[in-house]
Amino acid sequence: MKADTISGNSHCVSPFNRGVQHDAKRVAILSQAARLFNSKGSRATTLHDVAKSLGLTKTSLYYYVKNKEDLIYQCYMSALELHHKNLDKIEKQHAGAMERASSYFLQYFENWLEAQEGRAPHVAALLEIAVLKGNHRKRVEASYIKLFKRLREYISQGITEGSIRDCEPTSATRAIVGSIDWTFYWLHSVPRGQVRAIANEALDIITNGLCASEALHFPTKIFHESQESPCPQGFNREQKNRLKQEAFFKTGNRFFNKQGFNGTSLDEIAQDLHVSKGAFYYHIKNKEDLLFHCYNFSLDIIEKIDDRSSKSTATGLEKVELTCRRIFYVQNSDDGPLIRYNTIIALPMARRRQILKRTEKNNKNFGAFLSDGIQDGSVRQINTLIAQHLITGAINAAMDIRQWRKVDDIDDAAIDYFDVFFNGLAPRKII
Repeated sequence: MKADTISGNSHCVSPFNRGVQHDAKRVAILSQAARLFNSKGSRATTLHDVAKSLGLTKTSLYYYVKNKEDLIYQCYMSALELHHKNLDKIEKQHAGAMERASSYFLQYFENWLEAQEGRAPHVAALLEIAVLKGNHRKRVEASYIKLFKRLREYISQGITEGSIRDCEPTSATRAIVGSIDWTFYWLHSVPRGQVRAIANEALDIITNGLCASEALHFPTKIFHESQESPCPQGFNREQKNRLKQEAFFKTGNRFFNKQGFNGTSLDEIAQDLHVSKGAFYYHIKNKEDLLFHCYNFSLDIIEKIDDRSSKSTATGLEKVELTCRRIFYVQNSDDGPLIRYNTIIALPMARRRQILKRTEKNNKNFGAFLSDGIQDGSVRQINTLIAQHLITGAINAAMDIRQWRKVDDIDDAAIDYFDVFFNGLAPRKII
């Protein structure tokens, strides 16, 4: 891709129009940077990588961006500007709330497909907002929150109109946004010719839910067991060390989720735990090592939850529901948090593959539970692979739910959050 190419723009640009040429080159830079950030992450992507891929010198790149953080910031603002423009168009085309929400959902997939086919610029996945500082972060977060509120208003408006059934708007919006944000993780494995069909199947799940019954699905009773290790007895040094490591991993998860990989300091974590740096480094080699262990720690917890669900005599639909709620509980209680996958691209490729291999194995458990549900009649006929990815994306976005809504009871919040997947947005019968 050369610097004078504008993805998605087929008309010729006058070589004498410097303003248009400048804008075209900036679009090309942001598109290529977004592609590299989405696949490699900001940590592994250098300005030299971006410049080289465009046939530019690094010096010429500084004419458009000040540094890598400025490039990330511009990529994120460009992505948010596109999403807002999409909503502007949708609101002109559709008056109904359900149509607006559905159109935005499908447009997200279309944007991805257009970029892959070279018909439009690549759009940055908003994975590493935490690496931004000061006004950069404030502006990105403000635009993101504005986008979220616009989408939530569609849900609220639909409930008032009667086109969307009564649900908790903030939770439903957060779950849906999380599910489509996760497309960066799996959509690349789908043949391009199938993307639109898959988008429609995904929308069908969001619209009509997983439940085979026409009536509302009501949650089953649940008991949440603590994931914490028991207090060590006597001089059990091995157990004491395990508890210390768990404390490191939980605190690491909290800092990485909030501040990103680059913004997290091991000294800050040690200070938060009230331990010396020497004691900390006795257990943890470096920051990358801590992040890797944080992922494995989180996956260990999820695997225990999956195993418990698989041994249950519940229906397939209930197994999915119980698993979702138990993971949500850990994420938002003192047992957690679990690591959020926004930092996965900070790991080197070898370690990233190890984590993704375990993650994929866990994700397939949802597919297995859904297949069980189709067999026992609790889940309607749906594409289980698409459903498992939608649910996984929502789970990844479920952390820190208190930042988005008031939570009096964690499990009640979990029921509200996952309700859209079981009952859908469309009105259902109440029996």
